[in-house]
Amino acid sequence: MNGSTRFGFHRAAFGMAIVSAFFLMMAGADARPGKASSAGSRGTRTDVAPPTTNTAPRQSQPITGSQTPRAGAPAPAAPAAQPSRWSGLMGGLAGGLIGAGLFGLLAGNGLFGGMGSLMSILGLILQIGIVFFIVRFAINYFRRNRAEPATAGGPANFARQPVQPEWQPAPSSPQAAAAPASTPVPAPMPPLDLVDADFGAFERLLGEIQEAYGKGDRISLTQRVTPEMANLFNGELSEMARQGVVNTISDVRLVQGDLAEAWREPDAEYATVAMRYTITDVKRDKATGRILEGDPNRPQDVVENWTFVRHPGGHEKDWILSAIQQA
Repeated sequence: MNGSTRFGFHRAAFGMAIVSAFFLMMAGADARPGKASSAGSRGTRTDVAPPTTNTAPRQSQPITGSQTPRAGAPAPAAPAAQPSRWSGLMGGLAGGLIGAGLFGLLAGNGLFGGMGSLMSILGLILQIGIVFFIVRFAINYFRRNRAEPATAGGPANFARQPVQPEWQPAPSSPQAAAAPASTPVPAPMPPLDLVDADFGAFERLLGEIQEAYGKGDRISLTQRVTPEMANLFNGELSEMARQGVVNTISDVRLVQGDLAEAWREPDAEYATVAMRYTITDVKRDKATGRILEGDPNRPQDVVENWTFVRHPGGHEKDWILSAIQQA
């Protein structure tokens, strides 16, 4: 094997290393149950954003791809292609970097390709470093702009009363009748009164679900979430196992909570609560133990809306998780 062939092989190896590192970074970009997405069901209010609260002053992300049929909803049309979570800045930047970088690496025409063997090696290493840091910067930029962190402080309990009215009769004014048909209007449902034990159950489920997810305990998850959410979590756990990734979750602590709304439907009772909590969430490579995402010494601050459901007339022990929305 002559020098140019050996060097071409090294370039190809470095190129594959870049691709592997990039996709490992993508795999670690979102951890914890739900992978920082918005999924599940809020019954007849699935398509309606919950009211904002002091804990979650920004409107929640809409639930996408819910498997639970809505009451009175028309038959679903053929599903439209969903935009990639890595579209926009990430898609264009990462795609361009990988495409251009791999072509240059495999073709032997790197940034310093014509400057001799030693300079070519140094240039190749420099290219790898540039690609890594640019992609890493783009990932961090994407995550920061997806949800701004909440400020520190606040009582570690729930506000018992929703900030906005739980239920209002359907408007009968001409202006309301002329509202665009595309605007979701929740069906009038009677409000549900909650007691302290209900809020204690919500806080308990927050910790138990996160702990079960971090341990990969699918049985415990199934007992605490709806079948739809169980399918989502099982799919995420299976994908991490396929990638050789271990997700460790610890030190889950509720910092602040607000009741957004609680209501009754004919076959279920729902409560949506805004929760700000801290969590130590770390992803590691199973084979090497190398940290892919998170910091074991630095808890993350998370704000989400969790919706819980139980059968009509149920008790606090009957609540299970029905939906998670980023706020």
